[in-house]
Amino acid sequence: MSVGLGMPELPPPVIAPRRKTRQLELRHPTHPVLVGGDAPVSVQSMCTTVTADVNATLQQIAQLTATGCQVVRVAVPSTDDAAALSAIAKKSGIPVIADIHFQPKYIFAAIDAGCAAVRVNPGNIREFDGRVGEIAKAAKDSGTPIRIGVNAGSLDKRIMEKYGKATPEALVESALWECSLFEEHDFRNIKISVKHHDPVVMVKAYELLSQQCDYPLHLGVTEAGPAFQGTVKSAVAFGALLSRGIGDTIRVSLSAPPEEEVKVGLQILESLNLRQRGLEIVSCPSCGRAQVDVYTLAEEVTAGLEGMEVPLRVAVMGCVVNGPGEARDADLGVASGNGKGQIFVKGEVIKTVPEALIVETLIEEAMHLAEQMQLDGGVTGDGGPSVSVS
Repeated sequence: MSVGLGMPELPPPVIAPRRKTRQLELRHPTHPVLVGGDAPVSVQSMCTTVTADVNATLQQIAQLTATGCQVVRVAVPSTDDAAALSAIAKKSGIPVIADIHFQPKYIFAAIDAGCAAVRVNPGNIREFDGRVGEIAKAAKDSGTPIRIGVNAGSLDKRIMEKYGKATPEALVESALWECSLFEEHDFRNIKISVKHHDPVVMVKAYELLSQQCDYPLHLGVTEAGPAFQGTVKSAVAFGALLSRGIGDTIRVSLSAPPEEEVKVGLQILESLNLRQRGLEIVSCPSCGRAQVDVYTLAEEVTAGLEGMEVPLRVAVMGCVVNGPGEARDADLGVASGNGKGQIFVKGEVIKTVPEALIVETLIEEAMHLAEQMQLDGGVTGDGGPSVSVS
């Protein structure tokens, strides 16, 4: 059966236009990333390996890259870590950012190593303000962007004395003060983060910051917590900001493998139409109307379609109330009931199969659609299939 797979002519709608910002480039020989301006919102994560272990770090970067990570950060707490930066930056498949605390000498080491950018935390780097001129010159000469990363847990003592705690105003004042020091040396290749563990404080801080500067902003809820809690907190905070056009790159901070951070970050962007939708699961909680095991169907279809790189929307429906409508509206779907399922392709019923064959049939039809989309040139490679389950 031949099915028309024309791609939509217009881009998907977004809630609000993006905030206008400066743009900087995270350089890389093959996969540079633009941040700010009209560039797409990018997804970052951070290695959990010891940076000095070059092989382990590169292996984790490769795993993150395969998951969809676009920028990776590595910790540099020691001389051995700093010495490893050059090899990592050269061999990484995506831009590498050096994360610097306490020792300003590692900032210069990261710049010399060819890192795509350097993150500095002014609140805990000794004598940072007095060395801004040196840092600005080295960064300007090499074209290396600087992220001024302000964290609630490591604010400058002067700011803490003034505000008493890490309020939104304290976070913003700290970040803008450090920016002003760089600006005195005519350095503006900067992005900013003002992270807090409380999503409400974090959102307010970024709102204030967005009103007072045009630097690109790196969004993050710091120490967000274990996977479930951290996902919810990050989704709430990022959604509140990105839906207003605030935010240029994101990092979801979870007490979980870094690949999970990337998956959550990508899903947040897809949900807001800020990235081509990939594998999307929209699942009903089930109820007494369901005549099939929706939970099992959803899990098996998701597992069977994992890794496909075409933007299909597949609806797996468990009752007769919304089932036919949702299945008809998807690229591929099933409306289930009475031990069988009607299979829809682009709104048309193509067959009815027993419940035991629903998953197998959907996966088979998805493969056919994916092959046809590839032949028609409708696959961009930005994401996997889009699956609606209800």
